[in-house]
Amino acid sequence: MTEDGRPGAGAAGGVPVAGAVAGEAVAGEAVGGEGGPAAAGRQAASRTWAHLRDAVAEAVVGAEQPLRLLAVALLADGHALIEDVPGVGKTLLARAFARALGLGFGRIQGTPDLLPSDITGSSVLEDGRLRFVPGPVFTNLLLVDEINRATPRAQSALLEAMQERQVSIEGATRPLPDPFLVLATQNPVELAGTFALPEAQLDRFLVRVRLGYPGPGDEGRIARRYQREAEPLARVGQVLDAAGVRALREATRQLTVAPEVEAYAVALVRATRERPEVELGASPRASVALYRAAQAGALLDGRDFVLPDDVKAVAVAVLAHRLVIDVDRALRGTTSEQVVDGILAAVPVPPILAGPGAAGT
Repeated sequence: MTEDGRPGAGAAGGVPVAGAVAGEAVAGEAVGGEGGPAAAGRQAASRTWAHLRDAVAEAVVGAEQPLRLLAVALLADGHALIEDVPGVGKTLLARAFARALGLGFGRIQGTPDLLPSDITGSSVLEDGRLRFVPGPVFTNLLLVDEINRATPRAQSALLEAMQERQVSIEGATRPLPDPFLVLATQNPVELAGTFALPEAQLDRFLVRVRLGYPGPGDEGRIARRYQREAEPLARVGQVLDAAGVRALREATRQLTVAPEVEAYAVALVRATRERPEVELGASPRASVALYRAAQAGALLDGRDFVLPDDVKAVAVAVLAHRLVIDVDRALRGTTSEQVVDGILAAVPVPPILAGPGAAGT
């Protein structure tokens, strides 16, 4: 089911649905070379990103980079954790993103009394027989608001869904819809009544997204927007559909990654395990995540090959939340973002020719 009241193509403030265009351009086609269906697929991906950016901007001001990371997570078949202080638009960004994608949408509010069955579903007795009632996890895009207010027992109900795209309930394994994306929000400031996500759960989020406070101009635009209308979200139009998402995701997998770029990504991940400030470094799952995220970023830029700059652009978002900083260093102010920035500065960037006409980096 889609969110109630979502405008379709041509809705006020929206743009034409691009999913069919993207699907026709890239479905079943190899990505590579100049011209032909592959080039059309890359152009469709670039156009779709422009449409998505414009549509979400109808509700969210100044969040292009966070939105791009959500798009990267979607194309890389991952999940995103949106973490920041209250009131900066975490939930609004997630809802606008879901609305623009035109996918099935479900929402869970993290609370201490949330049960695993509230997420996955349960069976009810009806006319003398048990009937399974699916929970909100059976959707395309699941928003878990304030995930750190749910107990570890409830949080763990998402582990199988996030990793294997299925849910095991009452002895039966039920597949989830395709595509499936979890967008979780959390407030890192408040500690009372919260349960920190364990490393195993954090590792399943492809990226961690932070919005930050808007600048003076953007904050003024936000105030004026709410003066004009009570809910700017109503202006977000649909720009994609499930078929288009699947086609773009398949195109992402086919992007060329040169051996030098692959080695660079692996070197960055392995370097996290050798830093003295880090108690627990990134796992091999992080190498896969960095690889896929770099491919997604390249596709959004309309290229069929990945550059080292694509890896660098997503490295902090992919790696920082996976690191456990030594307690003593953390008390002295060292952050995981600073560690990743230091690794990026220390690991040599390979000079390569990654595709036809590409310049060395």
